[in-house]
Amino acid sequence: MLFDDIIGQEAIKERLTENIGSGRIPHAQLFCGNAGTGKLALALAFVRYLFCQQRREHDACGVCPSCLKMNQLIHPDLHFAFPIVKNKKKEICDDYLPEWREMISKSPYFTCDQWLDFIGAENSQGIIYAKEGNEIFRKLSLKSQEADYKCMIIWLPEKMHEVCANKLLKLIEEPYDKTLFLMVSDNPDEILPTIQSRTQRVQIKPLPAYIIKEQLQQNFHIEEENAESISRIANGNYIKACEMVSLSDENEKFLSLFISAMRNSWKRDVAEMKRWSEQLAATGREKQKSFLTYCQNYIRENYIYNLHTPDLNFMTKGEENFSVAFSKFVNEKNIELFMEEFEKAERDISQNVNAKMVFFDLSLKIAVLLKK
Repeated sequence: MLFDDIIGQEAIKERLTENIGSGRIPHAQLFCGNAGTGKLALALAFVRYLFCQQRREHDACGVCPSCLKMNQLIHPDLHFAFPIVKNKKKEICDDYLPEWREMISKSPYFTCDQWLDFIGAENSQGIIYAKEGNEIFRKLSLKSQEADYKCMIIWLPEKMHEVCANKLLKLIEEPYDKTLFLMVSDNPDEILPTIQSRTQRVQIKPLPAYIIKEQLQQNFHIEEENAESISRIANGNYIKACEMVSLSDENEKFLSLFISAMRNSWKRDVAEMKRWSEQLAATGREKQKSFLTYCQNYIRENYIYNLHTPDLNFMTKGEENFSVAFSKFVNEKNIELFMEEFEKAERDISQNVNAKMVFFDLSLKIAVLLKK
């Protein structure tokens, strides 16, 4: 990962390269900010630039032996710690290194949930286990092999077991010579306060909408109007923007189902309500829950639409077109009741209540609420 490959964040890139150029490199840095802003990508580019043997003014050369090893994340002086799921065969982060390298090679923009799905964690929570503290100690106690520094990138340090966090604190307080810690956090306030206080924060800001729009058009070749809508809804999060592109077809289906539900309920067409309920019941429960979550978000957007403040609205063009007429049916008298009914339906689906009954009952409740 070169600095040139990172989306936006020009001010942070300049600051990081200047730190290396001047030799003022804090030994413990905390890259923090919202998901989808490029924190991990910046940490990787920083290490590449630090290790590069033919460094340019603003970026690594990309062709020296060090850069070639960084391409595959196999540089002997770069180490990682990240949340994993422990089992009989895999107990430490190094056991997951092949998957970790593969994940980053696809894109360094991903969430913890996406990483855990990739390694087949199912419902297990990702943790940086206590045993990892010993591994970090062991790796950093060795002499650097090729670079001047030994670098430890800790992705999501807020996921560290308390024992591991306390061992890391000792290392940060009394670091080995030429040792660099780069911590990449979505929720820095969940890290031990004593660790926070001993790091230099690098605050990564959300990406501007126009930068996300340009990136979406370049990478996915989508129409300008669609890219602009998605970039606004993403709210500075490139990961969310990419998810919305991949889910755009599904969201269109959800919008179509939502429109059908509202029209059937408004007309009080019981036969169509029944058919609609059977259609949804034929889909999987995860899709049913996703649809109900979508409905809650869209109802909320329609309520905000009535405030006539476009900057607060985050809807696709298709959603906005329907909202021109539909939004007047969402008001102070029924907004909370709408949300309660959709939340109740989602809860019932999660508890394996008969889906046909849940959605038919929801249609009947909507028919009442639309008249309020």
